[in-house]
Amino acid sequence: MKKIIKISLVAAMMATSAMASDILATVDGKNITRQDAQLFVRATAPGTNFEQLTPEQKKMITDRLVERVLFIKAAKKEGIENTPEYKENLEKLKDELLVSLWMKVQMDNAIVSDSEAKEFYEANKAKFKKPATVHARHILVTDEESAKQVIDQLKTLKGEALKTKFIELAKSKSTGPTGPKGGDLGEFAKGQMVPEFDAAVFKLKEGEITMIPVKTQFGYHVIFLEKSNPESVVPYEQVKERIIQTLKQKQFQTKLAEVAKELKSKAKISYADQPAASDKSETKK
Repeated sequence: MKKIIKISLVAAMMATSAMASDILATVDGKNITRQDAQLFVRATAPGTNFEQLTPEQKKMITDRLVERVLFIKAAKKEGIENTPEYKENLEKLKDELLVSLWMKVQMDNAIVSDSEAKEFYEANKAKFKKPATVHARHILVTDEESAKQVIDQLKTLKGEALKTKFIELAKSKSTGPTGPKGGDLGEFAKGQMVPEFDAAVFKLKEGEITMIPVKTQFGYHVIFLEKSNPESVVPYEQVKERIIQTLKQKQFQTKLAEVAKELKSKAKISYADQPAASDKSETKK
């Protein structure tokens, strides 16, 4: 029995500790939690996660939420809740929330099977093409003569020896920010680099360097093409969830249009600029 009580106390302490760690600030007894902050961030910057923000950004969000609590208290103290304008807008907000939650239910009820998603993928593969890309390195210098000197040190080398020497020279001579990383630019597609660089790199074959310095607005480049990746189709599994969401959205829109049509057919609707539907028959001769 004592053991059970002890375990219960430890569990309670852990739960209290977990809840306490969720509290960002307390204003006159009201707690502001991480969940509050996440909702605020989601509303102001969709797709942003509060936990991924910098300490300064988190502090700024917390300060805004503290101010919000204080503003709410000030508004209540001034009797804003009792004004006709507040009550009128509150009813409008209730209606908006009602419709929003109803639509969420309709969306949640939309079901798309894996076979439907796969069928859409097979019929629309052109939409899931990944463009041709290259993985390249470069050495950036300020003048053409320096670029030519770099090329002279590399032009007789091939394979791993060329790559190793290129990385070495990039670290010691490149003035670009990628120099410490051996000039590594990572993988990129056409159009992502300045035109002169783009044109030069996509003419190279794997394991080749540019034998003439490439001049751009940044200086003179010597480029090494590490790997070339042809155009390809993104595998189904990588886009499956996106396809399902797209089809669910389409299904939802179709159902919404059907429901709207049905509800309109059963309702008595009149527009300010034309007679009501029920009045049209009465005006016919």
